[in-house]
Amino acid sequence: MLPGLRDVYAAFVREAEALPGLPGALEGEVWASARLGALEAAAPHAEGRRAALGDLITTLRDAGTPGARAFLRAMAAIGPAEARRAAGKAADTLTGAAPAPWEESLGRVVPGQVWLIQEGPLDGDRLFCEFRYAGAGTSGMHALAVRLGYGDTLSEAVVVGDVPALMAAARQAMQAELCVVQPYDAAAVGARLRAALGGTEPVPEDCHPVLPLARHRAALLPG
Repeated sequence: MLPGLRDVYAAFVREAEALPGLPGALEGEVWASARLGALEAAAPHAEGRRAALGDLITTLRDAGTPGARAFLRAMAAIGPAEARRAAGKAADTLTGAAPAPWEESLGRVVPGQVWLIQEGPLDGDRLFCEFRYAGAGTSGMHALAVRLGYGDTLSEAVVVGDVPALMAAARQAMQAELCVVQPYDAAAVGARLRAALGGTEPVPEDCHPVLPLARHRAALLPG
């Protein structure tokens, strides 16, 4: 175990106790993404990140709490690809921990409409990708909103929970001629987002919390 991160793992275990009480799968995924993103930001290199993920999985398995199980399930659903299988296996061993009410919905989303929002030639492209949980109708509808700058460099990434409100604001801005909003090809967006989110360019600090979840959603887009 990486000794310098023992306190971080312990803090994650304590914080995870609130995880099963969150209202839905989206909130659980956002919570887990923020912790995994912080761990990635602190890792000096890819090898260090893999080691830290392995340590975290072991720590959560040993804790054996409902919160630890929920974190492991979220990691297995939307976490870094190299950690998902191990996280799922660890969660499977925690048969004595009650599952979160939304556990089965984690990661089970389907993409919807994709929009391009442009505010000016120097603002870059804002890509707005809608998602729904499988079999849940409009419940849990959300979007990944990403702004790409010159050369498709990542400059902003957020998860939007209130999709109708954001689209209404965007249409008002369009009517005021402050921006252009138009449907966009999902395959083209998928390719652009995967390149931007998985590249070697430095990531803005405030993007780290959403990175794991953003990568998961981008992987679901065609292209």
